[in-house]
Amino acid sequence: MATRSKGTGRAGAETLVEVGGRQLRLTNLDKVLYPATGFTKGQVVDYYTRVASALLPHLGDRPLTMVRLPDGVEGERFFEKRCPGHRPPWVETVPLDAGSDIQACSIQDVPGLVWTANLAALELHTPQARASDPWHPTAMVFDLDPGAPADIVDCARVALDVRELLDQLGLHVVAKTSGSKGIHLSVGLRPSVDAEATKAFALAVGRILESRDKKHVTVTMARDQRNGKVFVDWSQNDRHKTTVCAYSLRATPEPSVSTPVTWDEVGTAAESGDGDALQFDPATVLARVTEHNDLYAPSLAQDQELPELS
Repeated sequence: MATRSKGTGRAGAETLVEVGGRQLRLTNLDKVLYPATGFTKGQVVDYYTRVASALLPHLGDRPLTMVRLPDGVEGERFFEKRCPGHRPPWVETVPLDAGSDIQACSIQDVPGLVWTANLAALELHTPQARASDPWHPTAMVFDLDPGAPADIVDCARVALDVRELLDQLGLHVVAKTSGSKGIHLSVGLRPSVDAEATKAFALAVGRILESRDKKHVTVTMARDQRNGKVFVDWSQNDRHKTTVCAYSLRATPEPSVSTPVTWDEVGTAAESGDGDALQFDPATVLARVTEHNDLYAPSLAQDQELPELS
């Protein structure tokens, strides 16, 4: 990202940069968005620029929902599904859903990613289906969400059970942290079934786990019935729902990232009880990408069929 000029306008400090052959006007790069650590908007832009090679495959050809926090994580946040009218002409758009009149942003390249970061879109959320085929998801997901006092260690233990069960069915699954308290699991699929099928399958898996350990696992959506349990959120497979993208920042007090992890790391956390081992900041994530490449890439693989429920 080459800086071309710098000045001050009504919106505050501005910097003109060239990214991938595109010129972008970035504003207020010194603004602190994570007060607990002093993490600035400029650092957000830098992180998304550097993690782009791993992140972009998970964004491509999908309608993007942005969670924008223009005043930082202690300020107001809002979900933006409609691509802003002030977007550059080279930012592509796709229908938010089949037949929808709402055009969502579709981020395909580094300039587009930098543009979203400049909007203080800290969180990037996508559906399981591509815009080119909205009826058929490319993955089945499990959102493991702990109800206090359960925590990410409890999620790690349930994640291992999900993996074991899916392995018996011949399905390969990968894991990432939610960037907050939970764990997300993804099974890359050939897009041949609809969201109702993946949702029903995920619910069936959750019910099996619940029947084995009702004290610690639930598929009940009511929050007042989740205390001390890990909620296996099968409903994230609904066609209209989105999940935070791999490598997205989260709007947490300190900058955290939804980070792909190895199963060895999940197992170690489950065994040791060390939940901090599954918490990652942007610098650590960038180092992990250098070391491991994209651990979540199998979530995009389209070489598995969803077995039929008997």
